[in-house]
Amino acid sequence: MGLVKISDELHEEIRKSSSVMSRSINSQVEFWIKTGMLAELNPTLTFNEILQQRLRDENVSLEGIIHEGKS
Repeated sequence: MGLVKISDELHEEIRKSSSVMSRSINSQVEFWIKTGMLAELNPTLTFNEILQQRLRDENVSLEGIIHEGKS
């Protein structure tokens, strides 16, 4: 594992966003890096399409949960 130097301002924004997203700071950075890499490799996909693909890749299914809430 290596260290990456970032500005104090960016670190503060990561800290705040990680709190909102219920992730550790390291997990938030990893999420943004992976998503950014996928965005660069797939410039025609939207952010939501990238997230949907990542969820499919991990076999995450929200169908039952989504439909349960629609009563």
